[in-house]
Amino acid sequence: MALDQSFVGRTYPPTEPYEVGREKIREFAEAVGDANPAYTDAEAAQALGHPDVIAPPTFVFAITFKAAGQVVADPQLGLDYSRVVHGDQKFAYNRPVRAGDRLTVTSTIEKIRSMAGNEVLDIRGEVHDQDGEHVVTAWTKLVARAAEEA
Repeated sequence: MALDQSFVGRTYPPTEPYEVGREKIREFAEAVGDANPAYTDAEAAQALGHPDVIAPPTFVFAITFKAAGQVVADPQLGLDYSRVVHGDQKFAYNRPVRAGDRLTVTSTIEKIRSMAGNEVLDIRGEVHDQDGEHVVTAWTKLVARAAEEA
């Protein structure tokens, strides 16, 4: 079943704030194998002009992908998540994510299109901090694979 094109432009409510912790940043940096000291040492981050440790660029994916779950779970959209694969991800930063940030994400459906029987859904996540400052925009592309012919 094709996704409902009238959902293009639909914006979902902001998520509850996610508090970014130093330990979460450290764990993520270790998991991706990035030894940049700005991710684990406050003094190293401060020497680079940051008030506290900063997160690796892809750290925000976990927050924005969870926020995109509002879109995925919308029963009116008609997305069969059992057929979904993650197609692409990109970020545009205004500043790094920092320990102590309380981030909210507002998700918007930017585009829905059909390609070779697959449905492609582009979701934009706007991430703001506790002061309303825009931190990063994340784009997530989800592909709902075509149903197999019997």
